[in-house]
Amino acid sequence: MNEDFFSRRDIVKLSALLTAGGALPFLDAFKARAQAPDEPVKIGYLPITDATPLLVAHANGLFEAEGIKAEKPVLLRSWAQLVEAFISGQVNVVHVLSPIAVWARYGSKVPAKVVAWNHTSGSALTVGKDIGSVKDLGGKTVAIPFWYSIHNIVLQELLRANGLTPVTKKTDVAPNEVNLVILAPPDMVPALSAKQIAGYIVAEPFNAAGETLGVGKVLRFTGDVWKDHACCVVLLHERDLKERAAWSQKVVNAIVKAQVWTRENRVETAKLLSKDGSNKYTPHTVEVLTKVLAPAKTDITGYLASGAILHKDWNEQRIDFQPYPYPSYTEELVRLLKKTLIEGDRGFLDALDPAFAAKDLVDDSFVKTAITANGGLTAFGLPEGFERKEVIVT
Repeated sequence: MNEDFFSRRDIVKLSALLTAGGALPFLDAFKARAQAPDEPVKIGYLPITDATPLLVAHANGLFEAEGIKAEKPVLLRSWAQLVEAFISGQVNVVHVLSPIAVWARYGSKVPAKVVAWNHTSGSALTVGKDIGSVKDLGGKTVAIPFWYSIHNIVLQELLRANGLTPVTKKTDVAPNEVNLVILAPPDMVPALSAKQIAGYIVAEPFNAAGETLGVGKVLRFTGDVWKDHACCVVLLHERDLKERAAWSQKVVNAIVKAQVWTRENRVETAKLLSKDGSNKYTPHTVEVLTKVLAPAKTDITGYLASGAILHKDWNEQRIDFQPYPYPSYTEELVRLLKKTLIEGDRGFLDALDPAFAAKDLVDDSFVKTAITANGGLTAFGLPEGFERKEVIVT
């Protein structure tokens, strides 16, 4: 993959898009578009494992099983393209990084709502083989895919816990500082190989790719720092939720069923998503995707020995799937965003109340109905009850 994917140019483009001046023309066009009750599902996605439930739902005909049509998912090359396609109405169902959802709704007033989590965990901090601990990153450069990402948040929590200060300097990085740069995920593996960076933190399967190619090693899994954290969430337009509630419910039903199927068919999912699958949803090999979705027991043993996994009792999957958007997560996400180093205009965060965001950003009514119809939270290995306590241990 050499596409312009998560590039610095995209950061600038998305920053311009998610402002009143940039987003409003798209929003006006969307509001003017007629909303047919039987309009097909139009999925927008990036070719990463984050998109798994949306792609599985399409491949397995789960939308049609709910009585709605689904067009072939649209593969987009950047978060900027994905957000632009969503707010212009070119696509109507997308997965986005959970902090992007916060930025979109409150930083630029995009009328979107989180209706479900798309997946949990699914990311890692990969470093060069000469790096033995987080402290060894002092004075070096680490790449992140996006400022508004769980990757940036978790990395900075790890750095601070180890006495390191995240900065965005290009030169003269002090021994107690770590320079953060935005880098396209497909460029991360070669950059690490060339020792242009000391490590990167990103969604799968780029960590698995680095391991498979022998370029780097996983230092920590993000799910081993923030237990069962959401990475990508499902966004629907607020207007669809209000004016096409039945359609919206069917969309969420299909996504929840896709998550249940994926949990039970991990190897098959890797094949389905791969470049050799009939739909060629992603450019990744079955080998790399299987390492993420269905890792070998020897892999887990190795991660426990190396310290990539410190919390064996958490029983975290490398990537997992459960749809309920716990309010406690959104609250903690906003709290952490407030103290996370982020380039660009972030003034909206200062006035954003975490409890308000948890109620206003998320509409969990549809996913609760879908979960109940599919065996309850126990179908996802979770205790019943829609509350939990966030656990973050660096």
